[in-house]
Order: sequence, then C-alpha cells, then structure tokens
Amino acid sequence: MKTGLKLTLIGTLLAVAGLAYSQGPMGWQHGGQYVGMQGMRGMQQERMGGINPTQMQARFDARNAELKAQLKITAEQEAAWNAYTEAMKPAASMMNFQRPDPAEMAKLTTPERLDKMQQLRAQRMGDMFAATDKHVAATKALYAALTPEQQKTFDAAALPGECGAGGHQYGPRQHMWQPA
Repeated sequence: MKTGLKLTLIGTLLAVAGLAYSQGPMGWQHGGQYVGMQGMRGMQQERMGGINPTQMQARFDARNAELKAQLKITAEQEAAWNAYTEAMKPAASMMNFQRPDPAEMAKLTTPERLDKMQQLRAQRMGDMFAATDKHVAATKALYAALTPEQQKTFDAAALPGECGAGGHQYGPRQHMWQPA
C-alpha cells in the first residue's frame, strides 16, 4: 500500500473516531433518561403536533362541539351527551404518569427493580383498561339514546383512521370493517 493512501486512511479513521468521541458517553442523565434519549418526550409531543395539555383539551372540546353539531343532539339527549363527553375526558392518572425516581430505583437490586417495573406496568395497564371500559360504556349509552339517523352519523364519525373522532386521514385506507 502506498504511503499517501495509508496516511489518508489513518486521517479518516482519526476524524471518525474524533466525531464519535465528541458525541459523549451513553449513560443515565436527567430524569433517568439515557443521553441519546433526551428528546423522547419531545418526540412524542412532536408526533402529537407539539400539543400541550391545554391545547389537547381545546382540540377535545372542538371535536366534541363538531360531533354534537353533526349529531344534532336534542334536549332529551343532552344528559347522555354530557355523560359521554365527561367519560371520554382523559383520566388524570393517564395524563400525569410519572416514571419512577432513578435514585430510588438505583437503591434496589435488579430483581427488586424488575418487580417494581412490573408493578408499575400492571398499575398503568389497569388504569388503561378501566378508562377503556368507561369509554365503551359511555359510548354505548350515548349510542342507545341516538336516533337511527344519528347513529349512522356517529358510526361515520367514529370510524378509526378517518377524519372523524378516530384519527387522521393520510389517504384511502381499507379496514376489515369497511366495505371494499
């Protein structure tokens, strides 16, 4: 191998090593996050359009107002509607989930940490199941109070993956519950 090629190769390797070294170590940092994962919460918010809880509540209220107008809720249906919107609000336990304190977790042995993580996961899953059960019951109660025409409107608005309450429309989709 020629000397010039060797020097170029060595220089390139040193430059790459210098860049890798300048990135810093991967390790625990603020709030128990790895250095490389600092922006995970930010990424989640970014995925949700950078929405803070106040903005999320405003969107929730706007969607409900739009759905209420589409359904043409009558005075007799108002109680069922109010129960539905109240039940659909995100539970505080779901919105304010706190990760375990890294200092406290560091004091535990590995099996104790694993047990703690399983306990927290079970608690969170229990909260999620309870919230889902509450949403299902409220939706069924509202649906029963609607006229057949309102039920058709609700069905169209609540179809997952569409521009209704279920999500975003990124183009035509076929779901197993949609006609082909």
